[in-house]
Amino acid sequence: MSITQWLSGPNGQLLSSSAVIVILILMLFMSVRLYVSYRNKRIYRLLITAIPLIIAKQCLLVVLVYPGWSLSPYLYLSFTIMQIISFIIINFVFMKLYTHRSAELKVIPFIIMGIMTLVVAGIQIALSPITAESAVHSGTVTFPALDFYGLIVILMVMLDTRGADLSSKYYASLIVFFASELARLANEYVFQESLLWLISLSQLLPIVYYTLLFLLLFEWVIERLMFTYQSSIMDGLTGLYNRRHFYSKAEQLLQGSKSMAIIFCDIDNFKKLNDTHGHHKADGVLKQVAEIIKEESSGIGAAGRYGGEELLSCVSSERVKPEIVAESIRRRVEQETMVTISVGFSTSKESKAVQEMIKQADEAMYHSKTTGKNKVTPFKATSSSKKTLA
Repeated sequence: MSITQWLSGPNGQLLSSSAVIVILILMLFMSVRLYVSYRNKRIYRLLITAIPLIIAKQCLLVVLVYPGWSLSPYLYLSFTIMQIISFIIINFVFMKLYTHRSAELKVIPFIIMGIMTLVVAGIQIALSPITAESAVHSGTVTFPALDFYGLIVILMVMLDTRGADLSSKYYASLIVFFASELARLANEYVFQESLLWLISLSQLLPIVYYTLLFLLLFEWVIERLMFTYQSSIMDGLTGLYNRRHFYSKAEQLLQGSKSMAIIFCDIDNFKKLNDTHGHHKADGVLKQVAEIIKEESSGIGAAGRYGGEELLSCVSSERVKPEIVAESIRRRVEQETMVTISVGFSTSKESKAVQEMIKQADEAMYHSKTTGKNKVTPFKATSSSKKTLA
């Protein structure tokens, strides 16, 4: 027996349905986790509703593989209807997940497609009444009106993807599903199961389709997890580490380096900038300054937002002098933005505790602020001046 013969027989259908069921169970598990973890519960509830219907249809196909098994045609018709409706729901969900908020996805076309599925099913029963004595053996029963309407639904969904920012995997999944249905209909209505390769194709393509959907959902889960993680460690406006995570990064750097410095920066006259140019302009300037500090800290440390217009940097001073980094930040801010900054820094020579180093760098920054602004002051200089005054 050749591979084509094996795939086109009952074993091929068993392989296809079993693989699809496993993939769908994994998708269902992820959908439940998303439903529990995130706020957009209505979308995930739709997905949780649709997936079991497809699993049920695949289970029916598995049952029909075994000789002697038969099903009520009404049951088979019901799940054929549910498969089309599930396809509509699943594609609405994926399009909703990946559609930009500015391009609101309209639900009405999907509702109409769902209602039309029931209308076409009614027409199918009216044109070809199902007798109580008939039964479905090995999936030989056909519903032409529903089958060809299913193709129309796929084409309509493909046309409705223009407003969504969807990945190539999604478009590929639609093409694969369309090819799968086309192969199935050609096999049933044109070639009457005479082409083995066409039977094999119609049974294998659903695996590819649901695998692509699984990858899309998996990518969405990963994106949500990454977004949640980024939100927990990043400041939303500047993109720098928030205060809590900055402390953590500074502690790691202090433990891994022989010497370290904390650089404390405060934008000069920031309140005046807010009052005269507005919050939007001020926020833009804050982002510019934050980007400069991030660039100057790259490779040698990390940058964070302490609060308001106060920004921090922790750098390893093993290979570079902290005063050089601090002065580079001050100079670039003066040259590249419309503001200046007052800067202070402290090193691990003055303290071995991150919290204390930040306090010392803050004191040094305050000295810069009160003695002319737009300058860099090391903490040891402020300590010396205090001793002199004493």
